[in-house]
Amino acid sequence: MRTWPVPTALLALVAFPLAAGSLRLLELAGGPVVLPQNPRINASPAPVVVHVLAAATYAVTGAFQFPARLRRAHPAWHRGAGRVLVVAGLAVAGSGLWMTLFYAGAPGGGLLWAVRIVVSTAMGAALVLGFAAIQRRDITAHRAWMIRAYALGLGAGSQVLTQGVGEAVFGTGELSTALSISAGWVLNAAVAEWVIRRSRR
Repeated sequence: MRTWPVPTALLALVAFPLAAGSLRLLELAGGPVVLPQNPRINASPAPVVVHVLAAATYAVTGAFQFPARLRRAHPAWHRGAGRVLVVAGLAVAGSGLWMTLFYAGAPGGGLLWAVRIVVSTAMGAALVLGFAAIQRRDITAHRAWMIRAYALGLGAGSQVLTQGVGEAVFGTGELSTALSISAGWVLNAAVAEWVIRRSRR
């Protein structure tokens, strides 16, 4: 069935970040330590907990908003899930912005710090614009803004690939880290724009 390839691909994209986030939550809850220690998270775990839980909700629920067959067959579910996505997405963007501003010494230096500010702000703005568009019944604009927000929200999935390639080719310096992580968001944003323009044609 043509309904399932897109949700399946999106869930596969975020499988590794969701697994890593789950292990981090388990660790913060007193479970075994599997991931590398992060003093910033241990000192202030609340924004990480919000970020991981909201991101999991956003990524999984959002994956099932794409198939037109599901939207047509279950319009009430689509609307209800959309409201959940706006709240969860704003929590993802807000907690990401908070961690960028208040977690000192994160890898990537000033360049990645600035990119994270831009991405968090852009994701939050896209969600607000998408919600405003559906309130005025502008479905085309609503769909475009929600796709953009979802693409930015799934940056961690693409960054598994871009950061792996970047570190293998250029090493683990601050500039390499900043560029390889940023490339994940750029890749997702480019794909989102392609999808939006293709659907309009």
